[in-house]
Parts: sequence; structure tokens; C-alpha cells
Amino acid sequence: MARPQICLVLFSLYSLFHLPSLTASGAHPAYADQPSCSAVSSDSTPLRREEFDGGRIIDITHFYRPDMPAWESTEGVGQFLWLPKSMTNGSLANNSEMKLGAHTGTHVDAPGHVFQHYFEAGFDVDTLDLAVLNGPALLVDVPRDSNITAKVMKALNIPRGVRRVLFRTLNTDKQLMWKKEFDTSYVGFMRDGAQWLVDNTDIKLVGIDYLSVAAFDDLIPSHLVFLESREIILVEGLKLESVKPGIYSLHCLPLRLRGAEGSPIRCIVID
Repeated sequence: MARPQICLVLFSLYSLFHLPSLTASGAHPAYADQPSCSAVSSDSTPLRREEFDGGRIIDITHFYRPDMPAWESTEGVGQFLWLPKSMTNGSLANNSEMKLGAHTGTHVDAPGHVFQHYFEAGFDVDTLDLAVLNGPALLVDVPRDSNITAKVMKALNIPRGVRRVLFRTLNTDKQLMWKKEFDTSYVGFMRDGAQWLVDNTDIKLVGIDYLSVAAFDDLIPSHLVFLESREIILVEGLKLESVKPGIYSLHCLPLRLRGAEGSPIRCIVID
């Protein structure tokens, strides 16, 4: 007898003698309490993808993991997910809990991040404009030999009318978002580069490929320039290695965390 037929017979016999007792005992309906047989079991390996629809949709969000870099940490994010209620321990469902910094991984900054009066006034992530977070975006490669200064911004020659720009830098080449230890040498905006962008472009969304748009040596000054007007949204920690320079449809959605000055964010680009 062929293997699939044997398995079918075994399953039928098992069901005949055991299913009534399972129903009576109140076993959890999600547990497949039956003999395993490779011929009838499906492939249950999770499929995790970075690209969808034949490569037209690209996920530019880093997945959360314990060894993801965290700000000024040598040990990474560490454990952030717990399972206090588990079906293996008798719970009716699995229920996870997590604890993460609001600026962990791919995330967004709100004006209250660096301005106390904005924080107290309620300019949190729930006030950010979804019309800015979603729409046409330009991905550009930044020269690899410096931070993003006024000189670099001028050389990029980003035309007026472009409202969203994703800046790919040496951070992507060095795979800094894949390294556990925080690296202060990451590439970001210097204050004069941020000011040049504000004064000479129509950009309202600035995205970058490490934990801060601002270079470590100009951390707060650059943030102040970007966020003072409350018109520019900063998206940090993007995963840009698999995206070619060009124009895309960008879609970014932060959590609606009222009172929070930052939030994890899911971002995709559509070619």
C-alpha cells in the first residue's frame, strides 16, 4: 500500500477511537493531537521576505532582534520580548509582552524629542502628518568620505519640489545596523548640512540608515534645526541595502503613541 494511503488509514482509525475523548476532555482546538505523518503534513516553515509582489514592494524596516544596536550600548537591545502566557503552560492562547525604547530600530522622531516646550504641548508621534510620511520619495547615495555637510547637500543637487529623501550612506556599506555594538563613527547630518536642507530644499521627510539622522558630534544641534519648525519628520534606522537609487512610493506608519516623542515605524517602498 502506498505511504499516503497508509497514513490516511492510520488517521481514520485514530479519529475513530480518540476524537470523542478529546472532545470530552476539552482539549485546546488549536492542538493537532494526532499522529504525525510526513505525507499528510504541510510545510510549516515560516517564510520571511524582504521583497513582495515580484520585488515591486521592498520592506526597508529592520526586524527587531536582541543583538540590534541600541543607543550608546555595547550589548545591543537585549531581550525585549517575553511570553508570560503560553499555550505550552496551559493558557488558552499565547500572549507576548515587549519592552522597547521608543527610538529602537527603525523609528520616527517627533518634535518633542529635543524641544521640551513641544513635548509639554503634546507634539507627539500621534500628531505627525501621514501625508508627509506617505508619498513619492527619492533615495540618494551620499558620498562616502564625509558626514552630510552643506557642501555635500549642495553637491547632491536635490531639485525643488522633492519632499521626501532617503539618504543612503557609509552606514549601509559598513552594515552598522547589523552590528550589536553602537558605533559613534556613523554618518549623519552636521548642523550646517541640516540648515542647508531647511533653507534650500522643500524636503519634509528625512530618512537615514542608522539610529540618528544627526552625526554624533553634532547630535543635538542638527536635531534642533530639523525639528524646530515642526514641518520636517525624521525617520531613522532604515534598511536600504537592497534598494537602488531612484524614486519610489514611500509608506511609513508609526504607532499611535500619544505622549511619546518617538515610535517604532514600519516603512516600505514600492517601485
